[in-house]
Amino acid sequence: MGLRQLLDRIATLVAPGGPHQRWLALFEAMDTFFYRPASVTQTTAHVRDGIDLKRLMMITWGCALPAMFFGMWNIGFQANQALAADPSLLAAQEGWRLTLIGLVAGFDPLSLWDNLVYGAAWFLPIYAVTFLVGIFWEVLFASIRGHEVNEGFFVTSILFALTLPPSIPLWQVALGISFGVVIGKEVFGGTGKNFLNPALTGRAFLYFAYPAQASGDAVWTVIDGLAGATPLGVAAQSGVAGLISGGYSWSAAFLGLIPGSVGETSTLIILLCGVLLVATGIASWRIVSGVFLGMVAMSSLFNGIGSASNPMFSMPWYWHLVVGGFAFGMVYMATDPVSAAMTNTGKWIFGALIGVMTVLIRVVNPAFPEGIMLAILFANLCAPLIDYAVMRANIRRREKRHALP
Repeated sequence: MGLRQLLDRIATLVAPGGPHQRWLALFEAMDTFFYRPASVTQTTAHVRDGIDLKRLMMITWGCALPAMFFGMWNIGFQANQALAADPSLLAAQEGWRLTLIGLVAGFDPLSLWDNLVYGAAWFLPIYAVTFLVGIFWEVLFASIRGHEVNEGFFVTSILFALTLPPSIPLWQVALGISFGVVIGKEVFGGTGKNFLNPALTGRAFLYFAYPAQASGDAVWTVIDGLAGATPLGVAAQSGVAGLISGGYSWSAAFLGLIPGSVGETSTLIILLCGVLLVATGIASWRIVSGVFLGMVAMSSLFNGIGSASNPMFSMPWYWHLVVGGFAFGMVYMATDPVSAAMTNTGKWIFGALIGVMTVLIRVVNPAFPEGIMLAILFANLCAPLIDYAVMRANIRRREKRHALP
């Protein structure tokens, strides 16, 4: 029996009125993952396209995979590099992850396999918890409302996991994704009706609820007994000079050879994936350009003003681009088509607002070295107002153009 025949037999059991109808939402999610929906247009009265919401989300999910694999490698590289520099640290390491790593790999920072295995031992549990807990909420709400499971969670799950530090406790992961899915999306009606980015909503919850594990002030190299500061933490204290003296070159930061959240470190890979997202029309080039130009303008303004007491005033735009989560937020988070501005002019304003606020928070606010997450969430709140203002301005221009003399 083929897969199609098997799914057709199951369909009769979960159809409305069937003995297992409560599982219809989960069945439709599986069925449409392998095959296109049966309810398709047959006449020429409709626009017919090869891409739908599921395919759009799967392309976005696929474009996040390079950042994920590099992030796993970098987790292992940072840890194994620290162990190679101080072999005594290895004796202090314990736990099931270390046992698993020791069974299938070593601790050589020059080994691609060793680094990937080390990183996978930390990231894959994070992603597994994110997916299982999140899909539970998705299926629950879909079953209660009587509709299919929305494909948007595939993107939400991987983006949420990639914004987390590798050392975060798994119970906090479960809390964060629960808050993001339930409070950030489902209470407003689900995919397409949320005005906040669900992944960032969950990340913000962890950011404020558990700052010791998720604030970015402490080093995120997963080695017990190793202390330090993240590149953004170093920059907040000592500026670019502190970054360079601390061993963080711009090229290393651009390539991603620095500690940080799992998916945010490699600006090169993020930008390459961003080109693909823009080329396919999934991400708006106007939003990406607006975020970048807003960041460049605001950082250049602070460079011109200068400060004797705040070294962040002197950080140039090209450093803002490669440290922290700016590139990741610009490409993957700001371009969320549901929570972003819809009008073309509004997309420019929306993106510029994010870029300006990111630098403003990083430079002026001493409590938070990172600013891209809060900037995007604030812009999400402003997106409806931005679109309304743009549409009203267009209407006024047309009224003046066609007004009687």
